[in-house]
Amino acid sequence: MHPALSIIFFTVVSGAGYGLFMLTAAAGLIDGLISPSLGAQAVLIALIMVTVGLLSSSLHLANPKNAWRAFFRFRTSWLSREAVFAVLFYLPAALYGAAWMMEVNADSFWWLMLSLLVFAGALLTVFSTGMIYACLKTIRQWNTPMTPANYILISLMHGAMLLLCLYSLSPTAETGAIQGLIASALAATFLAALMKVIHYFWIGKPAGPSLNTATGFNRATVRLLDIGHSGDNFLTQEFSFTVSPRRIMLLRIAGFFLSFLIPLFVLAMALAGFWHAIAAAWCFAFSLPGVLIERWLFFAEARHVVNLYHGMQRT
Repeated sequence: MHPALSIIFFTVVSGAGYGLFMLTAAAGLIDGLISPSLGAQAVLIALIMVTVGLLSSSLHLANPKNAWRAFFRFRTSWLSREAVFAVLFYLPAALYGAAWMMEVNADSFWWLMLSLLVFAGALLTVFSTGMIYACLKTIRQWNTPMTPANYILISLMHGAMLLLCLYSLSPTAETGAIQGLIASALAATFLAALMKVIHYFWIGKPAGPSLNTATGFNRATVRLLDIGHSGDNFLTQEFSFTVSPRRIMLLRIAGFFLSFLIPLFVLAMALAGFWHAIAAAWCFAFSLPGVLIERWLFFAEARHVVNLYHGMQRT
């Protein structure tokens, strides 16, 4: 699939914003863990990231004036569900930010309900984004439960890193709370890395559709003698994006090191007490470009079955 930079930026930046919402909502339920001013700052930063990401996704639309139609396919379209959840999320997010600024009692029933609503709203939106791709049976590399799981885990990873960054820079930061946040970021990063390794092994298996399965002839190798066109068309431009295996491997290694391995090492050293927590806060600066590379590969490595009719032997 042709990687659209606006969609890549949207999924990574807005995903980090939703992750920060989820981690802030979870941390806010622990009395005294984060101060009201820090909670309000986290909500504001998360809301800016979500909004910037959503606005960037509109650059991918061929006809933006028809975007409103996506909201009316909620029963059948994960894209519609993502759009509806993203818009509805703004109300509880705004109320949650206002509650932090007004220093609402963290032990109250309404605070609990609002925190759970923000957490669930952010989680549902990220899950819907992942399901837009996971529901496509025509693309084997996406059609797996690992796709939404990968989106959610990376979102939580970035959310934990951002909250750790904000808290470590706070003058009221406590050592015990910092250690807890470092452990949370370390666990989220490890799970995200593990899920990505499993996904890479899974898409590497030669188990996808082939010309043999497409035609039903399984006793010998089927070859396409004529692709039916002499130049590129919409299908080949959008669904036949090709990258050399060497370049894919180099980008995989670079993306994995930046996204997961460097942050895991830094967080582990900080948790062990060898480095200051502020050093751990820089994990997000390494992980963000790494996840941008990972998300670019997510699209570049996808193979639509229509490629079987344009010269590809197997998808």
